Amino acid sequence: MHILIVDDDEAQRSLLAGYLKKRDYTVTTAVSGHEAIEKNQDKGFDLAILDLKMPEIDGIETMTKMKEIDPEMYFIILTGYGTVETAVKAMKIGAYDYLSKPINLDELELIIERIHEEQHVHRELELLREEVAENLETESFVAQDKKMKEVLSLVSRIAKSDSTVLINGESGTGKEVVARLIHKASRRKNCRFIPISCAALPETLLESELFGYERGAFSGAEKRKIGKFELAHKGTLFLDEIGDLSLSIQVKLLRVLQEFTFERLGSNTPIKSDFRLISATNQDLKKKISNNTFREDLYYRLNVISINLPPLREIKRNIKPLVEFFIGKFACRCNRRISTISKGALDKLFRYDWPGNVRELENVIERAVVLCRGSIIEAEDLPLSVEPDESAGSVESMQQIEKIHIRKVLDKTDWNLSETAKRLGIHRNTLRLKMKEYGIVQRAKS
Repeated sequence: MHILIVDDDEAQRSLLAGYLKKRDYTVTTAVSGHEAIEKNQDKGFDLAILDLKMPEIDGIETMTKMKEIDPEMYFIILTGYGTVETAVKAMKIGAYDYLSKPINLDELELIIERIHEEQHVHRELELLREEVAENLETESFVAQDKKMKEVLSLVSRIAKSDSTVLINGESGTGKEVVARLIHKASRRKNCRFIPISCAALPETLLESELFGYERGAFSGAEKRKIGKFELAHKGTLFLDEIGDLSLSIQVKLLRVLQEFTFERLGSNTPIKSDFRLISATNQDLKKKISNNTFREDLYYRLNVISINLPPLREIKRNIKPLVEFFIGKFACRCNRRISTISKGALDKLFRYDWPGNVRELENVIERAVVLCRGSIIEAEDLPLSVEPDESAGSVESMQQIEKIHIRKVLDKTDWNLSETAKRLGIHRNTLRLKMKEYGIVQRAKS
């Protein structure tokens, strides 16, 4: 917290400044209201402690002018003329509290602590207003495929640590979903998850978003801004598309990760922040290192634990449960009575290559739910261009292919269910359920 002390009495000014500096507050002093206003224009303060009785302009007028510059600033009025009328006037125009001289330093410190807590709450509320509501459910992370089950297992093992994590995967594979799952399973789950895309902002704006800035730090900085490093204190900071960071920002990020200390732009005051860093990229960072566009020392700092997300085309067993999840989600949101998807439509989804991965699948299902004319999504409701499966001689669904394969293995094992389940890599009970689902029964021997 940066505190400005304004008092024309040198002894009083020095007493307060010395006391607060010993308690690790950053302190600036001014001898008059005019000097205080001038300093407030150059740099921002969290709190101003103003003497009421000063030459030229008094504490109340000084406070009024300073509030015009920074409406979020807090004020404590000091008065040797502690009348009720003066106190009421000061409080009405924006003072947080007032103290009568001689100052009780313990009481002053208690007031400052309350102000500090209130500022923290206000910052949290501001963040909540800015942040899109999080409705992440664990069900949205579908892990039917073996590769995704391995990812989920890794997430559960690393969540309790504070190690930095690098998530690799193509765009749309669910890197932020995984990052949020790690946060929700960690000891930091009751604090903030702060996401920011390194590709969405130019270098100068990204730097100010990460570090924050003081009023007047640059043209257009009309008031102090709290950066993401600071907002993520005790929580998790997620840097998406970290491969797009400029080399200059990479150097500054590396410095932060070494000590978890930084300074707002336009300030020399160090700020400590205890956050866990999770980053993600769809680029080959090792290739960028060889091209001298990504720092090797930063890569090893980020890549303590690595998670690799497969593209949807490699985990097509996940398509059906994902489709079911998205149908339920969008049918509820759009107030549509969509119950299921036809086998023909599902087959079309299986034969599509999904360059946009899960995000593209989600968009396709949302469109289908909105435009579907009946209660079942049909193939014509899906705006996808797919080639017919010529190897099968006709367009067969994945269920048909699986049914044929199960029957072939059953025939090879002379319908020994235990051996068949072993060869298929599934549990015997799962095999029984699939046989029942597909209507597979042993043919009578002639």
